[in-house]
Amino acid sequence: MKRPARPAKISAVVPAPSAPSARPAASAPAPAPVPPQVFLPKPTLKRFYGHGITGVDLEKLAGKLVVIEGADGSGRSTQIAKLVDWLEVSGHATVQVGLKRSTLVSEELDQAQKGNILSHTTMALFYATDFADQLENIILPSLRAGFIVLADRYIYTLMARAMVRELDEAWLRNLYGIALVPDAVIYLNLSPEHLVQRNFAKTHSLDYWESGMDLGFSRDLFDSFLKYQDLVAQRFNRLQAIYGFEIINGNRSPEEIHLELRQKVAAVLAGRPG
Repeated sequence: MKRPARPAKISAVVPAPSAPSARPAASAPAPAPVPPQVFLPKPTLKRFYGHGITGVDLEKLAGKLVVIEGADGSGRSTQIAKLVDWLEVSGHATVQVGLKRSTLVSEELDQAQKGNILSHTTMALFYATDFADQLENIILPSLRAGFIVLADRYIYTLMARAMVRELDEAWLRNLYGIALVPDAVIYLNLSPEHLVQRNFAKTHSLDYWESGMDLGFSRDLFDSFLKYQDLVAQRFNRLQAIYGFEIINGNRSPEEIHLELRQKVAAVLAGRPG
């Protein structure tokens, strides 16, 4: 007769009476995410370049106006998008403006350019109307509401282009005397050779107007582009001496440029020069 199988012996390690039972260490709570630091813009008194717009109480313009200038292919749009992300994550409402974005005349301006039917003076007045409409109906109301207004080009591009087309500088300065002085203006300066490469990498073409083809420099689009952009850069140097905005090297990586722009905008928010 077989004996019944014994149950398997379970061994256990019993701690000595004098040793306290080991307990698993309580895991430390995960640190709470640190919210981004919010810089409350420090109010600074605004002013116009010239006669301005009547009825505007400059003391009520609590927001900030930041302008990014540069030719097509200079990286303006990329940098403005990065600034918008950074500012809005930091708690700042933003508004964007730029050339030919007026609901009043932008479509008509496009049509006029396609037909190439306007004189240089009439074209300059068309652009000034586009700018004035955005200034009165977007820029000034946004600044009253405390927004950060990011301008994808401003009066300086319009003046530089017009000066290349031999319009009188004093007349242009008076025409744009309505403009509000920005809190910061940064011009992304690239050589015409770099601009050609970037435009082709982006669109595989060169723009008729950005190449100055209406001026008859050359029948060759590339040659005309290089000559025109070189003249525009010279006019920007002239305007920089008058208006005092900053010209920075745009031939660097987008990340390097963005870090520099963030530093300058942070200084503007703190009420310091960028």
